[in-house]
Amino acid sequence: MTSIIYVGMDVHTTNFTLCCYSIEDNSIFAETEVKPDYRNILKYLEQVEKNRGGDCFFQCGYEAGCLGYTLYNQLTHHGIDCVILAPSTMPQTRKKRIKNDKMDARNIAKCLAYHTGSAVYVPTKEDNAVKEYIRMRNDAKDTLKRTKQQLMAFCTRNGKQFTEGRKYWTQKHLAWLKKLNFNDTLLQEAFQGYVIQYYQMSEKVALYDKRIVELAHGKTYEERVKKLTCFTGIKEHTALATIVETGDFKRFGTAQQYSAYLGLVPSEESSGESIRRGTITKAGNSHIRKLLVEAAHCYTRGTIGAKSKDLARRQAGNDPMVIAYADRANERLKRKYYRIQYHSKSNIAITAVARELACFIWGMMTDNTA
Repeated sequence: MTSIIYVGMDVHTTNFTLCCYSIEDNSIFAETEVKPDYRNILKYLEQVEKNRGGDCFFQCGYEAGCLGYTLYNQLTHHGIDCVILAPSTMPQTRKKRIKNDKMDARNIAKCLAYHTGSAVYVPTKEDNAVKEYIRMRNDAKDTLKRTKQQLMAFCTRNGKQFTEGRKYWTQKHLAWLKKLNFNDTLLQEAFQGYVIQYYQMSEKVALYDKRIVELAHGKTYEERVKKLTCFTGIKEHTALATIVETGDFKRFGTAQQYSAYLGLVPSEESSGESIRRGTITKAGNSHIRKLLVEAAHCYTRGTIGAKSKDLARRQAGNDPMVIAYADRANERLKRKYYRIQYHSKSNIAITAVARELACFIWGMMTDNTA
């Protein structure tokens, strides 16, 4: 008779802590620590099966963290059943308790046995590669933003203020920067260093953006990207990032489940008949949530029902049913923003629009457009 053994793994870049749990006799056994190599886990499983004296079916699991999907791919490639658990879905206690690698491994093993934690979605290799490229571009964008802030702070500290216009980083502002002279060799050298860094990062971000557009129009993603860009505020970058970060949209049974996955639903602390709702949970995928909130800002401008030339160009070539669905969503979301903003704060209205935009995206990607 085959025994089912649940293997909890607390994994770090420096060590793997392993333990086994059996429901049959409710016991934790074979606790050990090995070097961070999947081959050590395979040897460990062979030794456990040998000591048990019979056939064993192993289900391994570890928490999502710094190792990403590498260990999962290595173990599944060798025929080992493995899951990655979402830490936010695992049972937690507010009481003080002992917390170390051994206790974490035990907790993971019991979560596997009693199904008290949810597995994260593991993307395909292509999706993961595209996702990492987009995140690399975003890191470069953050560096560019910091460089702009540092350059303007440098100018302010040294008595240089831009008074020829209202907006920074326009052609007029860049021309003003080129003419600046600090009358000190070392100060001028430091200033030029910031300027050079700004232009270098700007060129890098532009290059990465061009590459992302190429990926979005590739064979794998083009059809889905074209559908998503029918929405106001969503272009190739946001569409492609949403697709690769989400993976399979159909794993969410409803649009509300998808918006909850993005952390765009209100938190709730209710007791009995008392219902208390707070700010959004901000649980789940923060990257898509940020992109959709940025897209929602586009619904704060323009006339309800009007369609820009850029949006009309993006919609061209799509199925008429897809365009009609997107137009209905765009009009509804713009009305929703103005309605909520009239009675409440603008940021609350924008968040509400982002939440409903996520629902429309789920409908588009799962063909629930009726």
